[in-house]
Amino acid sequence: MRSYLKVLRVPGALAFCLAGLLARFGGAMVGIGTVLMASSLYGSYGLAGGLAAANAVAWALGTAYLSHLVDRHGQRKIMLPAALVSAGALAAMIILALAAAPLPYLFVCTILSGLAGGSPGAMVRARWSNVLTSSRDLHTAYSLESTLDEVTFVVGPVLATMLATSVHPVAGLVGPVILGAGGALVFYSLTATEPKVAPIEPGSHQRSRFILTYPGLAVVVAVGLLMGCMFGSIDVTTVAATSAWGARQLAGVILGVISLGSASGGLLYGSRGWVSPLWKRFVIGICFFGASVCLLFLATGPLLLGVFGFIAGFAVAPSFINANGLIGQIVPANRLTEGLAWLGTAIGIGVSIGSTLAGQVIDTYGYHAGYLCPVTAGVTACVVALSSIPLLRRVASGAAAARS
Repeated sequence: MRSYLKVLRVPGALAFCLAGLLARFGGAMVGIGTVLMASSLYGSYGLAGGLAAANAVAWALGTAYLSHLVDRHGQRKIMLPAALVSAGALAAMIILALAAAPLPYLFVCTILSGLAGGSPGAMVRARWSNVLTSSRDLHTAYSLESTLDEVTFVVGPVLATMLATSVHPVAGLVGPVILGAGGALVFYSLTATEPKVAPIEPGSHQRSRFILTYPGLAVVVAVGLLMGCMFGSIDVTTVAATSAWGARQLAGVILGVISLGSASGGLLYGSRGWVSPLWKRFVIGICFFGASVCLLFLATGPLLLGVFGFIAGFAVAPSFINANGLIGQIVPANRLTEGLAWLGTAIGIGVSIGSTLAGQVIDTYGYHAGYLCPVTAGVTACVVALSSIPLLRRVASGAAAARS
């Protein structure tokens, strides 16, 4: 724990770390909150998955562009108004759902909310990169942030499920509205640690180069897409499975247990230094996660699903820590926010694909078939990671040579 305390003692770090946690907390509630609301009020898991998918795709596309603007103009100037728009659009969707409005209106609101949502997690990591100079300290900070990400996904789904099942089907989306607006106001008011906008050198083509053309970044983004597919399909299928077992109220608990496994893995992973190459740890983590997700297909009740989910979740945060670290090696420093956000963009698109496919499969073949979606995505992620070893090794060698 000394390594975590060390980075948190950096001036301003504890403040933006806690504020960043608040700013992104509501994001963990949006997906399952939308599924619970739509499946209860409109009676279709396909529709529920479609709404969640629309939000995720919009968030992914919006985040990619917003992060580009942030690197050019600064976090507060771009993200504070965007976050307020996102919260307002989500509030409008809640009101329309309560009024049993036609579905197109709900899709407009969820898309607008996603487009303006942005990635507070990428903003926090960019601040860590701004205030820390040691790669060891940055590994610790990224590990802390991945663990805190998972804390939101432990508490968020449980809270959203509790509100939606015990108060009202739309109540699970009230939290993201409050946290999205309030968290943004707190986080983006901390300007002392905000990364300065790097000037563009005359004649430089860094900004005009499409960021995915940096060697190795497309691999990391592709794996993020497949991980998102796993997350999205697991969310929808878990709600359907617990409903079929007569334990719908446990859906959020099970998703929280998966995130608890991830938080535990991230905390342990970040507490020690590693000698093995980053690319190798990335590949091993992805393969472990992809293989362990296959266990979910064997679950026959909430208890087994929770146990298997915890095992699968144990590799999630370490995989994201490694992915963020690789991005830091791949992209130039003045495009770090954009590079980090592209991982989130890929995950968001993957979530939309996974939730949509799982919803359609469940409506047609039942909840158990829904788990074929994360299993397929997990196996594919393993194949992509393993086949990309030569490229990742070359990228790591080039980064090491540039630092020496």
